[in-house]
Amino acid sequence: MGTKLIFITGGARSGKSDFAEGLARAHPGPVAYIPTATISDPEMARRVELHRQRRPAHWLTVECGDSLAQTLSETAEHAACLVVDCLTIYLVRLLPPDLPDAGAVAPELLAAVEQRVEQEMAAVEQSCRASNSDIIVVSNEVGDGLVPAYPSGRLFRDAVGRANRSLAAAADHAYLIVAGCPLDLKAKPPLLPWEVEP
Repeated sequence: MGTKLIFITGGARSGKSDFAEGLARAHPGPVAYIPTATISDPEMARRVELHRQRRPAHWLTVECGDSLAQTLSETAEHAACLVVDCLTIYLVRLLPPDLPDAGAVAPELLAAVEQRVEQEMAAVEQSCRASNSDIIVVSNEVGDGLVPAYPSGRLFRDAVGRANRSLAAAADHAYLIVAGCPLDLKAKPPLLPWEVEP
């Protein structure tokens, strides 16, 4: 089969996790599931439990550490298919804890966050390429909704957008899930009007 990086994105409740898990269920080798969420309130606890209940019991679960790239490298030694769910929640860890809810974010802070996200995605991509496992990364498409009303929200939206673009570009396969339906983002694009022969 060869090592593949598969990137899956979509909106809330679009079915992206279901699609990712369906791909993993069809994989011929052992599967490891890497959740990135930390349980911070009862709602998150319910979501985590629902995800846990629907996964096959024989899948290995490996909690994501401080470095997703390192977690991928270490987990690849134990499974042929890795599912990361999800990149968006992991990116929260890259943001400074004291971001202001109101007022402008300093330009140097914006630049620092951009650089950290870029470095992190480069490390994740390197781990994926060095791995002998197929890797499925789930993320959220956060740029299609309302523009966040506060600067820190816009900073996070932009960070997720950059990370998604980076991984989608590096991926062998990329899918956008809309209402449960996968759209292949790397399918051969249609010809432009001026490229069509008369």
